Amino acid sequence: MKPLVAATVSVALCATAALAETNPMITVTRSGSQPSAAGPAENFTGSVRVDSRFQGTTPARIGGATVTFEPGARTAWHTHPLGQTLIVTAGLGLVQAWDGPVQEIKPGDIVWIPPGMKHWHGASAENGMSHIAFSESLDGKSVEWMEKVSDEQYRR
Repeated sequence: MKPLVAATVSVALCATAALAETNPMITVTRSGSQPSAAGPAENFTGSVRVDSRFQGTTPARIGGATVTFEPGARTAWHTHPLGQTLIVTAGLGLVQAWDGPVQEIKPGDIVWIPPGMKHWHGASAENGMSHIAFSESLDGKSVEWMEKVSDEQYRR
C-alpha cells in the first residue's frame, strides 16, 4: 500500500475509532452483504457499478462508495457542498474541473475536489477505472448533479 493511501486509511480508521468511543455500538457491514447497483443513467454516461455504499450516522456527515467505470463511462457534471475525495484503486481514469484540463488518474492517486467545484470523473476511453469516493453532507445533501459531459468535452 502506498504511504499516502495508508495514511488516508489510518485517518479514516482513527475517525471511526473516535466515533466508537462516543457510541459503544460498532457496526460492521460485511463485504458482499450489499447488492451492486447500476449508476443511474441520469447521472452517468456508460456502464457504471456502485458497491459498498456507506453513510455515517449523526453526528458524522461522511458517506461514500466504491465506483467502477467501464471504458468511456463517466459521471455527469456535479458539485459537492463540502468537497469530495477520490482514492483510485484500479485502472486509468480522468478527472476535470469546469474549464480546466482533463487530468489522468491512476491507482494510488488521491484526488481532492474542493467544495462547490463543478467537475466530472470517470474511466479513460480505453481502460476501466475504480475509485473509492468520500464526501460529506451539508443539510442532508452531498451532491448536486448537473448536465451530462458531452462526448466533445470528454475527448478534450
